[in-house]
Amino acid sequence: MDYYSSDEEFDVEGVLGKEWEKVQKKTFTAWCNSHLRKAGTQIEDIEYDFRNGLKLMLLLTVLSNEDLPRPDRGNMRFHKIANVNKALDFIAYKGVRLASIGAEEIVDGNNKLTLGMVWTIILRFAIADIYVEGEFSIRHKHGALNSIWSDMATEKTIIKDSIGCRGIIGLTRKKPLYFDECLQDTSLRILVLI
Repeated sequence: MDYYSSDEEFDVEGVLGKEWEKVQKKTFTAWCNSHLRKAGTQIEDIEYDFRNGLKLMLLLTVLSNEDLPRPDRGNMRFHKIANVNKALDFIAYKGVRLASIGAEEIVDGNNKLTLGMVWTIILRFAIADIYVEGEFSIRHKHGALNSIWSDMATEKTIIKDSIGCRGIIGLTRKKPLYFDECLQDTSLRILVLI
């Protein structure tokens, strides 16, 4: 017997999705600021502060120790798109594929795609360079991590069950995580464990 309608289930998933997005936004903003401070600046709102492309280009410069093309200095939409495109082109030049993320979406403030772009930057410039002694580098796990994030950003069931998050954590730590055990735990317990 159903004690709730499918509409109620959707509301629960929507709340979890919004909470997940809020946590990602806070975490990714802190990560970006830890690097941007080296250049004497920081961001307050990841969704808003990367829209003109200037701080995004600066972040990539700090992370890569390479110069990016000179940014356009205007405040019009086409200047912002040009700057974000320069950043996205640099990311592509570094061998990272950004699926379905375009400059227009970043300039327009699409939060999910902005978070996806930052996640890809984290994978390329932070996680990919971590090596665990006696094991394969995490660089080899890049595809799996990117796939899990992509699923988490688009599939409500993965977010709801927190298994995708466990997958990301499991790929980046020595102690194995057993997914059959995750299936037996509640979503909140899984979030506490990770």
